[in-house]
Amino acid sequence: MKLKTHQATAKRFRVTKRGKILKRAAGQDHFNSRDPGRITLRKRRDRTIAKVDTRALRHLLPYAKIKPAANRDF
Repeated sequence: MKLKTHQATAKRFRVTKRGKILKRAAGQDHFNSRDPGRITLRKRRDRTIAKVDTRALRHLLPYAKIKPAANRDF
């Protein structure tokens, strides 16, 4: 049987060539002027997903090349 990719997950996460899963930082849509500059800069970067979540994402993204050891806890 053909496996289906969860499209909402596919739009929110990105897999790098080394197999890491990246997502955008939360809370960067509006009300950013009240945050300190270092927080605003930190929100611009993508975040790495924790190891715990890779198993769930492997089911939601069956055709993504996710490596289990590539994702580190932050």
